Amino acid sequence: MRRTILKLAGLAAIAAVLGGCAASGAKYQEVASSMPSLKPGEGRIYFLRSSSIVGAAIQPDIRLNGQVVGVSKPGGFFYVDRSAGTYAAATSTEVEKSASFALAAGETKYLRTTPSIGVLVGRIVVEIESPEKARAELPSLSYTGGDKVSAK
Repeated sequence: MRRTILKLAGLAAIAAVLGGCAASGAKYQEVASSMPSLKPGEGRIYFLRSSSIVGAAIQPDIRLNGQVVGVSKPGGFFYVDRSAGTYAAATSTEVEKSASFALAAGETKYLRTTPSIGVLVGRIVVEIESPEKARAELPSLSYTGGDKVSAK
């Protein structure tokens, strides 16, 4: 009995620690109406990550053309508006993972970050996501952006 109680207490402690790793904040529906309209010549890039305990502690910076624009947090999303052009989004832990894409004026791109197994530590892979899948998942995610994300 005592061993069972200790196991349950240990699991509860692990869950509490990992729960602190997940994104918190306003859900997509709460912030969508306050998102600014695109400026002429710009497109929008959403970064999203599903909520999962797998790899929850791995939260690297996300860089767009070398500039940090946010952090990959489980259960979170943010967006940046950028001029039309060619971009590379990347994360790195033990290795760098990136996705390259072209952004047209008025276009919206969705990039998913996903944990993957690494040799020494986990990795976060960046991939282009289909608009349909991304828009279906966004309502369940928390906004993790801020002034840092808006900086160009």
